[in-house]
Amino acid sequence: MGRSPREALSELESTPLDALMAVYPAEWRAVGARLVEASKAGPTGLERFVTGLKDAAAPWQTKLKKSHGNPQVLAEALPFLVAARLGQLAVERMLQSAATGVTHGPVRLGLWSGLLVQRLFFRQGLTRKPVSRWAFRLLWPLVVDRRKVMPLVQQRGIYCFFSAELVSALVQRLQGQECLEVAAGDGTLSRFLGEAGLSVQATDDHSWARVLEYPQAVEQLDAVTALQRYPRPVVLCCFPPPGNTFERRVFAAEHVRQYLVITTTHRFAAGDWSAYESAAPGWTMTADEGLSSLVLPPEVDPLVLRFERR
Repeated sequence: MGRSPREALSELESTPLDALMAVYPAEWRAVGARLVEASKAGPTGLERFVTGLKDAAAPWQTKLKKSHGNPQVLAEALPFLVAARLGQLAVERMLQSAATGVTHGPVRLGLWSGLLVQRLFFRQGLTRKPVSRWAFRLLWPLVVDRRKVMPLVQQRGIYCFFSAELVSALVQRLQGQECLEVAAGDGTLSRFLGEAGLSVQATDDHSWARVLEYPQAVEQLDAVTALQRYPRPVVLCCFPPPGNTFERRVFAAEHVRQYLVITTTHRFAAGDWSAYESAAPGWTMTADEGLSSLVLPPEVDPLVLRFERR
C-alpha cells in the first residue's frame, strides 16, 4: 500500500469528504446508497445510519489495535473504517446544507455578519475570546447569516464558543484541581481556564494540523498517552470526535475522579455514547443544564456532561 498503518489511518481522519470519495469510489457508492435510504426516515434514520457504520467498524478498530497496526489486518479493516468515515462526513455535509440553506459552492458570511461575528467571538483572526453573554444577547440577533456561522468555523476545528460565565463557573466547580484536557484542538478551553487561574495541561494528537495551527501550549500527545503522562484527577474534553476510542480509557484510568465533557445533544455528532452508558456502574453521569446554557451559540444544542467516580 506504500503507507504505514498509522499514516493510512491519519490520512483517513484528516482527508475531506470529496477527496475520500475520489480515493474510495466503490465504498462511497455503497455508503451513498444507504444514506439515501436512511435520510427518508429523517434525523432518527440518519442517527441509526451513522451508528450502524460505527458499530460495524468498532471490532475492526479493536482488532487493528491488538495487531499493533499489522498491514494485513489494516487491509481487512480499512473498508469498514472508510465506510464509517464517509458516512459521518456525508451526514455532516447534509446537515450543514440544511442548516445554511447552501447546497452548492462555499458557505460565506455577508460583510455585516462577518464583522459582528469577528467582534463577538474572536480577539484576532481565529483566536477566540471568552464571550460576554450580555454582548451575545445584544449582537447575535443582529447576525443576519447566523445559521452559516457554525458550519463555517467547524471547518477550522471550532465546534462552539465559551462564554465568560462558563469559564467562571468551571473554575468555581473544579476548585483548583489539576486538570488534563484531551483532544484539545487549538487549546482554547485550557487557555481560558488557565488565564482564570486553573492548572490545565492541554494535549492533542495534532491530527488536524492540515487546518489548525496548534500553539506550543498544546502538547502533541494522543489521549491514551496523555492519560499516562499526566495522571490528573480531572479530565476535560470539548466535542470529542464521534466514534473515538479514547473516552473508554478515560473511565478506565484509576486516577481520574471526574470527567467533564462539552458536547451536543446530537449523539451521532460527537462523543462515544456507548462508553458513557457502559460507564454507569462505576460513575454518576449528570447532564448539567446550568453549564450547558453557558455554551454558545444555542444553535449547536450544547450539552455539558459531568461524570464523577462513585
